[in-house]
Amino acid sequence: MMSNSLFSSSIGMANQNFYADYASIRNGSYGRLLRAYYGKGQSSSSSSAGTKNNSKNILDKLLEEKKNPTVSKEVQEANSKLTSSLSSLNKSVTALQKDETYESSEDGKSAADKVVSAMKAFVSDYNDVVTSAKRSTLSSQTSHVAEIMRNTSANADKLKQMGVTVNSNGTLQLSESALKNADLSKVQELFSSSDSMSYGSKIKSRILFTGTTSSTGSSNKTDGTTNDTVTDTKPDTSTSSLKDISKALASAELFEKIEDKDGKEVYDIDKIFSTAKSFVSSYNLMLDKAGFSLNSGVVSNLTRMREKTAQNAGALKEIGISVDIKGKLKIDEDTFKNADMSKVQKAFKDYGSSISTSASLVDFYLTTQANTSNSYTAAGKYNVQGGLRYTDAI
Repeated sequence: MMSNSLFSSSIGMANQNFYADYASIRNGSYGRLLRAYYGKGQSSSSSSAGTKNNSKNILDKLLEEKKNPTVSKEVQEANSKLTSSLSSLNKSVTALQKDETYESSEDGKSAADKVVSAMKAFVSDYNDVVTSAKRSTLSSQTSHVAEIMRNTSANADKLKQMGVTVNSNGTLQLSESALKNADLSKVQELFSSSDSMSYGSKIKSRILFTGTTSSTGSSNKTDGTTNDTVTDTKPDTSTSSLKDISKALASAELFEKIEDKDGKEVYDIDKIFSTAKSFVSSYNLMLDKAGFSLNSGVVSNLTRMREKTAQNAGALKEIGISVDIKGKLKIDEDTFKNADMSKVQKAFKDYGSSISTSASLVDFYLTTQANTSNSYTAAGKYNVQGGLRYTDAI
């Protein structure tokens, strides 16, 4: 369905060219070529000395260009286009996750028309992302685009049922008539924000991981339950914010009492719930973000965090926070707000501190992993593993 060489053909050729040039420089081929060229018609010792200096300067220049390649105007435009397209795609996915998109409105717009409009925007933005990613050098973003395309390929059959076809080059094509005749509930289910494993949620999470946009998801409350998944987060939600939010929940300051309108000292329940809700969202986002890592430091600390959550599952359930079979958290607003806040404080006193420590370490190892995966090291040496990281990405 989707070509396995989407990024590999151009990048693989670039790597081959680089290795050929680099090998020529190391084994002296460039030097001999330059000496032969500049040696033509020159027989004096002074000319020979000048040629040697010129050759050395040009070799140094060639090596410098290989270590620090100049980014062309076309590549700069592709990088800029990719960033803006990812932000647009985030908005179009969000539109397909909203309940109101699947409801007819008072202005006469039918649910089918609204879904078609939202899907047209999604397909257009998606294609812009795929097209610009092929020419982009923003490796930290194109790696997530590759995952977005994998998820799309995995859901190709479901998408086809609603009129969306995955082309051989990875782009999408929409049949409006087929979509209008499709079961809209299936479309809503495919893009569901309440299911962290839905196609829409996976695409949204990958967009968030690129760092090009902030999340704007909404809270979908059904039967008194707020399902906080990776798509329902605050703009600053990340592994580092989980560290801070966990620390806040473990602190005594959050649970300091305030005076109500009658002068009684009470807990600031809304503030505590808001912090707990952010914790749940950040926790789930971190599981998604770190779950793809093969870094041993990330894996070990993520495992430790899951184990700590499992150990505290009973206490968390009492205050309205449940743990599903995938280890994700869900918070029930009514149960949480009606809980004894002293029990909430007790539940997070040690648990929150432990999660904060693990989140801090996960963030550290994720950052270290990202820094060491670049094509060039801080010393200017070529990182073979980094340079070949996308050869088999798609």
